[in-house]
Amino acid sequence: MTQRMIFIESPIFAREPELKSGGLSGLFPRPAPLALEIGCGIGDFIVQEAARRPEWNFVAIDIFNKGCLKTCSRVEKAGLTNVRVLRAEARWLLNHFVPREGLQAVYINCPDPWPKKRHRGRRLVSRTFLELLRCYLAPGAHFWFATDFRDYAEMVAEILPDVEGYLPQSSSPFTTDLGDYPVSKYMRRFLDAGQPIYLFHYRRAKQLSPDMLEPPGLEPGFRLRWLARENRRNRPRRQQGE
Repeated sequence: MTQRMIFIESPIFAREPELKSGGLSGLFPRPAPLALEIGCGIGDFIVQEAARRPEWNFVAIDIFNKGCLKTCSRVEKAGLTNVRVLRAEARWLLNHFVPREGLQAVYINCPDPWPKKRHRGRRLVSRTFLELLRCYLAPGAHFWFATDFRDYAEMVAEILPDVEGYLPQSSSPFTTDLGDYPVSKYMRRFLDAGQPIYLFHYRRAKQLSPDMLEPPGLEPGFRLRWLARENRRNRPRRQQGE
């Protein structure tokens, strides 16, 4: 049994043919710095961040159709014109439709932690992913990563210092002081229960050697395997970044 697909009619929602004609920047009526949220959940975070940065354009992606639908609804209700929503897998989108050094910021909030030891290789934020993402971050661009799972935070804290091109913005790898970082309803549930959110903030170095800007690429058949896996799922394990 597969997850029921709901057709999304919202003008906020974009489809792959639109990307092929104009890329991500072509989705917006005006040129502006481009930011990407990976795993937008139901759109609570992106609505807050896009409202406080009206001078930027935002693309919010999720692998779940229902989450995309709810995000579109929230964006429309907020009256925001600087957000577009896509149902897409992050690595596929980066490899095919994001301009090299084209992102001013990337946000990843509370992705699936895959807590079992044998499944940790499925975690999105890995060394390979960070090397891929580095190619699409503009010089000085922001990388934000938040997780409610301590083990995930510790894993990323070990990896990031060894991936060239990422500069920490504090003296420690991550913090539990969120400051003015927008808090989604999903994050709020943890905070209200006294459980911390671990927040990373890095920036891409302004100068990188040419070899660091060559994407590692995707192995053959990646998209077909990803689609087959998603279609086998009966229901989402958890919504990302609600």
